[in-house]
Amino acid sequence: MKFIPVIDLKDGQVVHAREGKRDQYEPITSQLCKSTDIFQVIQAFVTTYSFDTIYIADLNAISLQNNHDPLITKVLLSFPQLMFWVDRGYQCFGEQSTPDNYIPVLGSESYRDDNILELKHFGNQFVLSLDFSKAESLGAQSLFSSPELWPKNIIIMTLDRVGSQKGPDLVKLTEFHQRYKNKNFIAAGGVRDQRDLLALKNIGIDHVLIASAFHTGMLSAAEVGKFQTKKYPS
Repeated sequence: MKFIPVIDLKDGQVVHAREGKRDQYEPITSQLCKSTDIFQVIQAFVTTYSFDTIYIADLNAISLQNNHDPLITKVLLSFPQLMFWVDRGYQCFGEQSTPDNYIPVLGSESYRDDNILELKHFGNQFVLSLDFSKAESLGAQSLFSSPELWPKNIIIMTLDRVGSQKGPDLVKLTEFHQRYKNKNFIAAGGVRDQRDLLALKNIGIDHVLIASAFHTGMLSAAEVGKFQTKKYPS
């Protein structure tokens, strides 16, 4: 199983995402790191868990309230050994030069039905995020039923479960996995502990975005290591 820790960036600080209520996000408190500085949080992640990929959500850019472009570029250059999946809202192909360890995350909430064909310009060189809030699909509605526009890697982002204790949306993940077997679906939102990881593995999901369970210590480095090496606990 591949784990991708999530960093939500708002107003220059790493914040704790809770149920998609972005105006209420507060600076993060973590057992891994006492700082809200993105460099220190990343260092804590890779030191504790040995991750090779980090997901960054630029909440200012997604909300059309400025962006963290210079900071994110500095981060990518400071950690060249890591791959970064970056959601910075609506992105045009080739609009800016990026380091080689940058992969754009294009979220449905940032696109409209009249501009989703722009995704074709990215080829397979992006990660798609199909965004949901409760039962509602967000953004370009036709994108949810247009697999010809999808890359290999697709995040099922259930925002109302992010930072909650609700568990992952197994029903939605199962539906997508069974319907589109040639795609790699990635769980995002609600993962609490290794029981949730086993539940995801049982339905065929082996990539997961996680933040809260790492910061609270609900998933220890030893537990993560067992899943990474396929030695799953019974």
